[in-house]
Amino acid sequence: MYIGIDLSTKTGIVQIGEHGKVQLAKEITSNKKDPERMIEIVESIMEIIKPNGKIAIEGFSYGSRGRGMSFQFGLGYALRIELCKRNIPFLIVTPSQVKKYATGKGNASKDNMILPIYKKWGFEHESDNVRDAFVLAKIAMAKDGKIEQQLTAYESEVIKGVEIFIGEVE
Repeated sequence: MYIGIDLSTKTGIVQIGEHGKVQLAKEITSNKKDPERMIEIVESIMEIIKPNGKIAIEGFSYGSRGRGMSFQFGLGYALRIELCKRNIPFLIVTPSQVKKYATGKGNASKDNMILPIYKKWGFEHESDNVRDAFVLAKIAMAKDGKIEQQLTAYESEVIKGVEIFIGEVE
């Protein structure tokens, strides 16, 4: 199984089976205060993740600003730590790589990703976090060599540039 995770206050998560069928597409949220909110979101994610799954996480948006950034970094590291504790490898895909894989352009807006995702894969969802998670799951599939059609030049470029992190904690 392939899992894409777009970490946010409304975390998008998509699970795709071995044959490319979407098995889960949803947002995970919490009404608790931090850090309990982060813990609850990570625990919800970990209930979905299986040790043999291929996982792709959207990396940090280093150029972004605002109050939400401390939450983004905290949640991102909380999940990375949990995956490392369980010795579960994962891919880290930059936001521009997600956009480029879906549209051919690394600076596409969230709205400009809706149609390409639908045209390319027939996937639609009202949440941009879930749409990003879907693309992340597709990247995990391609990185694993499971592709439905020949990759374009820009898709191949993204796949070659994706960083694999294999965490092991003794």
